[in-house]
Amino acid sequence: MKRVIQTENAPAALGPYSQAIEANGTIYVSGQVPFIPATMTLVSEEIQAQTKQSLENVKAILESAGYSLNDVVKATVFIKNMDDFAKVNEVYNEYLGNVKPARACVEVARLPKDVKVEIEVVAVK
Repeated sequence: MKRVIQTENAPAALGPYSQAIEANGTIYVSGQVPFIPATMTLVSEEIQAQTKQSLENVKAILESAGYSLNDVVKATVFIKNMDDFAKVNEVYNEYLGNVKPARACVEVARLPKDVKVEIEVVAVK
């Protein structure tokens, strides 16, 4: 059985997908871009601010379904420029440093709305 997760505390989906899907005690959070949920606008051009907002959006979705960042077992970070890797890691470590889930970080040619970072996670209760 699966359950669609939807919260106003994270940006609305930019396409035909759900913010997250929960199935059998696992939640799959779609990639979150650094938009402020209330205005659907980019938080900043600065990579650290974008990383923080993306993680805040992930956190809001997790919490709306009864999960937390401590439940994250896998994260995928998509960044526009691998030169930003260390800056992204600084912020990422603040949110997930104690959890240390499995992770991939990849440089991509382009992200939705030309943001610099997008983050998706999988969490298990």
